[in-house]
Amino acid sequence: MEHRPPNQNFGPLLQPAALGDLEASIAVKVLAAGGDVAIVIDRDGVICDLAVGNSDLQLDDFESWVNKPWSDTVTQDSRPKVEEMLRDAASDKAIRWRELNHPSRRGDSVSLRYVAVGTGDDGRIIAIGRDHRAASVLQQRLLQAQQSMERDYARMRTSESRYRMLFQSTSEAVLIIDGSTRRVAEANPAADRLIGGDGSLVGKPFSRLFAVQNQEDAASLLSVAQASTSRAAPQTNLTSNGRQLNVSASLFRQDRSMHFLVRLVPAERSEPIAVDSNHRMLAAINLLPDGLVVTDRELNILTENSAFLDLVHLPTPEQANGETLTRFLGRPGVDRNILLENLVKYGVVRNFPTVLQTQFGELEDVEVCAVSVTEGEDGFYGFSIRRVTRREMERGQQPLELVRSPADMSELVGRVSLKEIVRDTTDFVERLCIEAALDLTGNNRASAAEILGVSRQSLYSKLHRFGIGNFEDDGQ
Repeated sequence: MEHRPPNQNFGPLLQPAALGDLEASIAVKVLAAGGDVAIVIDRDGVICDLAVGNSDLQLDDFESWVNKPWSDTVTQDSRPKVEEMLRDAASDKAIRWRELNHPSRRGDSVSLRYVAVGTGDDGRIIAIGRDHRAASVLQQRLLQAQQSMERDYARMRTSESRYRMLFQSTSEAVLIIDGSTRRVAEANPAADRLIGGDGSLVGKPFSRLFAVQNQEDAASLLSVAQASTSRAAPQTNLTSNGRQLNVSASLFRQDRSMHFLVRLVPAERSEPIAVDSNHRMLAAINLLPDGLVVTDRELNILTENSAFLDLVHLPTPEQANGETLTRFLGRPGVDRNILLENLVKYGVVRNFPTVLQTQFGELEDVEVCAVSVTEGEDGFYGFSIRRVTRREMERGQQPLELVRSPADMSELVGRVSLKEIVRDTTDFVERLCIEAALDLTGNNRASAAEILGVSRQSLYSKLHRFGIGNFEDDGQ
């Protein structure tokens, strides 16, 4: 068995007689099977022949490339790369892949990666190109996923910082109890002052924090909270350091583990406080997860809940009051005007898709419900703003072929550019015409191309792009 020496230039694996007098056009097609495009170029840089192995490429007519300089088929920024590749191939330098951009039918460019190889003394060069748009799309998706994870991580850190600040600054004594060990995992300063004495509470068994006669009741309180299906937290009276306390416990899960939130209130301050229904309503509104805003007729913010401040990243209500809502809500001149016109005309708007801009300029997709309230001569507006997740956005984007009425089209205006709407509409009509032509000709592609007034290659490209027909049978 013959072993080849480890040099830079390997000889051909086949003897010249093995291929016989193989025509140049057939040789180019064979090379195209290993890539998406194969081009034969003479010593002057002019294309002699070419073959395309991927009909999905959205380039201009390939037939027009023949007898043209290779540099004329690429964009201006890629021409120096073409000249360099031709020089390297002619001088038999090391093979190197280069990215070239070709103009496409849509006015943009399509990137292909090429390698150029010299063929011998006649000076001809063979260039093989591969379409790597799929890899570029995958890289873009990975980048978007990474950016989304980084944003989610930043939100988690912000939420944790707020929780820590509230946990440490509240005047109410609060303990976090580990659900498996029944020991104190965290205690705020108020709890340390109330029952901690001189030592730290963290790590101590929960029941041992109370008098001996109450330790069994303390353990039972956690068991009842774990088994309870009621929304109300179970509570009991326990004694610690000679002081009577009202103790309540609630179960919650965090990081796949179970914890208890225990509140400690001195008995002398644990009497229920009578509140009216309006106070309860306002308290519930302030704690809702959706942002709520009340403005005057000029859209100046009068009041808002905590969720709205979180959405726009404002630390205090004073920084929001008096500001115009248009600073944060909607795209100027597009959906903002539509929202206000419908609110004035109908008095109520439901599930209106738009964007919310934070004080740092970040944009988030939201849905808005709004109502106009008449009160005396002035009146006011109320807005409910809900963040829309990416899954809801994808589910809410209906394909263009389902848009059959002006009402359906109005949902796209403001969310999709006019250029994209026109492009998708053109593709939809083009697909209908192709399907009709195939139906009239009994799925004869040659006849269908003649009816439509396009070349067979162009028809095959469109069939592949729209996913129509059986691509294994290209003889029709």
